[in-house]
Amino acid sequence: MNDDSFHKNIEWNYPTPTTSWDKFVGPGATKSEHLLMLLPTVLLTALLLGWAAWQEVQWSIWQYIIAGFLAFDLIGGVITNATAPAKRWYHRSEQNLTQHLKFIALHGIQLLLVTCFFNDFNWWFFAGTYGYLFAAAFLVLKTPLYIQRPVAFGIYTITLLLWTSFLTSVEGFSSIPGLDWFVPVFFFKLLISHLLIEEPYRPQE
Repeated sequence: MNDDSFHKNIEWNYPTPTTSWDKFVGPGATKSEHLLMLLPTVLLTALLLGWAAWQEVQWSIWQYIIAGFLAFDLIGGVITNATAPAKRWYHRSEQNLTQHLKFIALHGIQLLLVTCFFNDFNWWFFAGTYGYLFAAAFLVLKTPLYIQRPVAFGIYTITLLLWTSFLTSVEGFSSIPGLDWFVPVFFFKLLISHLLIEEPYRPQE
């Protein structure tokens, strides 16, 4: 496929959002994109909760509910934020540095839930992870566009190494039973899937 074939499928203009859902996932999503947003998210969330139960993780019903919410939002966010409708909506001209950092800040709620319900109110975990997230997001956003993607991938690789190797012996940062997936998926959603701008390819007419 030549360059012209690629470019003619790129469409930055988006239809006017008519529903709250449009403003959440990006207006103009196709049926296939909606299916991708929802079906794998539901299946993987159920799988993770089933795996926790099979592993006999000692959770209360509220912990299962919160874990389900976290899995659904993060897995769905990874997929949804990677779609073309989300890319052109969340990277439209009005979305500046402040808007992106507000999106990042909102996810502190998820860190708070993990801290309070799964990590014995370890505020070092909360402060350290939240501070690292903001610093990483700010660095990605301030990086020139032509090297933003490799910088973000490099930071994400460092993140994986920190949370799966170097910090595992630090109290409160070691793997949380049943939520081993949380930090990798959390950072992938925000640093890779959301922050990186990508060409919004659309289906051929």
